[in-house]
Amino acid sequence: MATDPSEYDKAVPHIKAHLARVGRAMSRTWTAHAGQPYGQVRPALVEALENEGAERMVPELVDLFAKQISEGIEPPILTSARDVNDGGQR
Repeated sequence: MATDPSEYDKAVPHIKAHLARVGRAMSRTWTAHAGQPYGQVRPALVEALENEGAERMVPELVDLFAKQISEGIEPPILTSARDVNDGGQR
């Protein structure tokens, strides 16, 4: 089944906005909770996602990102968001 390219073009701004909300929630959680126990990080991440209006995420991704934050590993979405925001210059 082929998708009309104009439908993709209409969806892109919504996808970018959602990813920006997720990025803000992740960044806030990373800043406040990096290295803390998973049991503290995951609820904080869920709350941050809800506050940003980005609560519709695959639960397994929330688990993965919370685990990475807990282990002190910066989730890739944060690096990618920084690349976009600074024009890809690092």
